[in-house]
Amino acid sequence: MFPTEVRRKGWSEIDILIVSGDPYVDHPAYGAAVIGRVLQAQGYKVGIIAQPDWKTTKDFTRLGRPRLCACVTAGNVDSMIANYTANKRHRSCWRGEKGFQGARPDRATIVYVNQLRAAFKQLPIIIGGVEASLRRLAHYDYWDDAVRRSLLLDAKADILVYGMGERQIVDIAHRLRQGETISALRSIPGTVVRANKEDVPSNALWLPSFEEIGQDPKIFNRAFRLAYEQMNPFAARPIVQTHGGQCVLQLPPALPLTTQELDASYALPYQRKPHPFYDAFGGVVGFETVRWSIIAVRGCPGECSFCGLTMHQGRIVQSRSEESILAEARALARDPDFKGTITDIGGPTANLYGAQCQKKGAHGPCADKQCLMPQKCSALDIPYSRTIALYEAIRRIPRVKHVFVSSGLRYDLLLEPEAKEYLRQLCAYHISGQMKVAPEHTEDGVLAVMNKPSYKKYEEFVQEFEKVNSRLKKRSYLVNYFISAHPGSCLENALSCATKLLSRRIRPEQIQDFLPLPMTVSGCIYHTGYHPMTDKHVFTPKSHEERALQRALLQSQNVSNRLLIKKALKMLRREDLSKRFGVR
Repeated sequence: MFPTEVRRKGWSEIDILIVSGDPYVDHPAYGAAVIGRVLQAQGYKVGIIAQPDWKTTKDFTRLGRPRLCACVTAGNVDSMIANYTANKRHRSCWRGEKGFQGARPDRATIVYVNQLRAAFKQLPIIIGGVEASLRRLAHYDYWDDAVRRSLLLDAKADILVYGMGERQIVDIAHRLRQGETISALRSIPGTVVRANKEDVPSNALWLPSFEEIGQDPKIFNRAFRLAYEQMNPFAARPIVQTHGGQCVLQLPPALPLTTQELDASYALPYQRKPHPFYDAFGGVVGFETVRWSIIAVRGCPGECSFCGLTMHQGRIVQSRSEESILAEARALARDPDFKGTITDIGGPTANLYGAQCQKKGAHGPCADKQCLMPQKCSALDIPYSRTIALYEAIRRIPRVKHVFVSSGLRYDLLLEPEAKEYLRQLCAYHISGQMKVAPEHTEDGVLAVMNKPSYKKYEEFVQEFEKVNSRLKKRSYLVNYFISAHPGSCLENALSCATKLLSRRIRPEQIQDFLPLPMTVSGCIYHTGYHPMTDKHVFTPKSHEERALQRALLQSQNVSNRLLIKKALKMLRREDLSKRFGVR
């Protein structure tokens, strides 16, 4: 956003400034756009500065001093993930940011807040987004290979918002507009603030301190487990963690949005395109992957160990109404650039649209069991007939030729008897010849650490998928996602996985080297060597060599991996497999 745009709106000043590490795309898949539109709908004058030149304060001041506050997000991903690979090599550019190399600094939240502090003295600063959510308490940082403080303290921000943030940011803005001081805002759910010991709520749960968890892996895991258990917005207690002489107070998570509130958020007047500034650079490449997509659902009860969704969006599934989704689909179809294909209707898990727990009511998720593991809880109702009817209605919209589901799908749920017709409909109409699934590994011991279904479930699904496509007389394929070198996977596990893939003629291109995200179960295991929920020791491959060997085995079709595969087979004394892996 530029000063000329502020003047065109007739504004003499803005109320709230949003600084983002992403290119500015006015689309509901981009967090800064959603927060900006939500605040605008509440009557606030909002300015957005995307990917500012972070080496000076010039870009940060171009819209003037905001009247109420500044909001900072590193973007849709943690800035360190955006800038570095899982093997700590610098990326040439993050997906979709070609032409903007170096635009997002390392630890972007900290850098942006520092420049705002230099530019605007005494201005309230709120931080949020995924980077803030997953770093809100003391956490292990893979890139430093050390325990870091809460990002609230490292960034010197006033309030940290965790989760999706709409409720919190509106509440903060309203209170600031009413004249409350930023230091008085210490009771907003879904936020983290500094607090004096005398201001800590009497029911607060005290975690081990930053200093304690940095010295003892077992204490680190205990602190994580206690925080993990306080993610139910209906029953969570406040959490306190001391860092030196400072108390960091995490309020319970914000209540999930109702269907009506979620609908209202997605009905806001998004332009659904990048800011015109990017036209001179050929647009924003990454935008094309979401341009014709529709977000139907938030939250995921899967609790995969390596995923940050549990600590960000939470376990409670929130779904938009059919009317809201249909209205967005009609809007897409009216766009002159629309070619007839809606590329995705989904979210974290596409086949959980409309899912509801029959028991939780106003109590939230169960504390003593999971929704999907070791199998789907009988109380979790997934209304597949409702989803099928929604897809059919979208297909009938004029100008819509194809409606695809390209979000992740829980294949184990597709084996449920009630999902039979849904799977048939997916294969018949809603996959473009390929269905994305994530078995992640083949060895049940590794999968148990990942909190993923047994490989037998995957094999059952493959058979069912092939049967359905045979009846439909279609040739469709599975795109399989795997993770190499995850905690629990030794070199023998990787070899066993690789031989199983070879036997099924699976040559996976979609392999991700394990990356330990902050405030995830797998991240804790990587750091401590113990599972935070059981305190059991878990083998964890850490050396660059072992990580490379495991990946090479899983991608044996790549000629460049042959020397590594030979070395792995020699280390395991399995040279007899050389012919099978083509490395004689």
